Amino acid sequence: MPVTFNGNELLQLIHELVSIPSPSGFTDQIINHIAAKLDELGISYQKNRKRGLVATLPGKDAAQQRMISAHVDTLGAMVKEIKGNGRLRLALIGGSQWAHLEGEYCQVFTSAGNVYTGTILMHQTSVHVYRDAGKAERNQENMEVRLDAKVSSAEDVRELGIEVGDFVAFDPRTEILPSGFIKSRHLDDKAGAGVLLYLLQEITENQLQLPHTTHFLFSNYEEIGHGGSAGVPQEVVEYLVVDMGALGDGQRGDEYSVSICALDSSGPYDYKLRQHLVKIAEEHQIGYKVDIFPYYASDASAALRAGHDLVHGLIGPGVDASHAFERTHVEALINTAKLAYYYLFSPLC
Repeated sequence: MPVTFNGNELLQLIHELVSIPSPSGFTDQIINHIAAKLDELGISYQKNRKRGLVATLPGKDAAQQRMISAHVDTLGAMVKEIKGNGRLRLALIGGSQWAHLEGEYCQVFTSAGNVYTGTILMHQTSVHVYRDAGKAERNQENMEVRLDAKVSSAEDVRELGIEVGDFVAFDPRTEILPSGFIKSRHLDDKAGAGVLLYLLQEITENQLQLPHTTHFLFSNYEEIGHGGSAGVPQEVVEYLVVDMGALGDGQRGDEYSVSICALDSSGPYDYKLRQHLVKIAEEHQIGYKVDIFPYYASDASAALRAGHDLVHGLIGPGVDASHAFERTHVEALINTAKLAYYYLFSPLC
């Protein structure tokens, strides 16, 4: 196969994606960005009614098709309340922890299209004023956004055009390090989306034809549970998700391997497809780890819950500190890209 798996190119592509704010429900900008890239490559696509994007590569067999997905929506927040002191109270979108947001920079997007920056802080932050600054609970009641604007009342804030329901995105703080690490918020799942874009580019530029017509879904509601549940063509018999591999105590995965998920909170992934993925990894000397993710679900599990009749699998680069200050290594990204690539050119499991 002529694909070279350029790690630097893959890292830069992921950096580009994490730089585009896209909390669940506010993903038009990143979907349009991906659409523009597909236009450059001459790849046909369509947007589903949920405003996700599906690119399709025709294969030799159109009767039995595949779908491979990654999600571009991220954790984020929404303005819950404009407080009398000009600060904002938030409602979280997705599974963030308040403790992971303290001190984070953010952007607030108004319905008129204006953007304001701010910092997420405890109300009782100043140790010179609040005796319980270090002990107070990090929760919705105590956390607030300090806007980078001259405001001291709710009226001041509303004059800026900020209102309840406006979306709030967290600063990704992305760094690519000489050691091969990339650390950033939202590697879940901009890393997977970057892998799919990279594969689409390589397959197209090298004029390769897949054995089965394959749909590449960039879903936009995964973090709230229904991203990949709709728009799956009836001809799809296999559905592979490229999402992060969760790391921590009791996990086999690491930041240098592609994780192959055996089971998550939705139950087991298809055993034959998992065996097929392991066989591909071993045949091509791809660094992999089989793992179980106890508090996890994916686009493919959402598709099964929606009633689609197909087999499903899940792979992804091992990502440390998921849903917080995430990090992975270029080796894990390359191993993930290789496994997805060789899978796409393999027979059905």
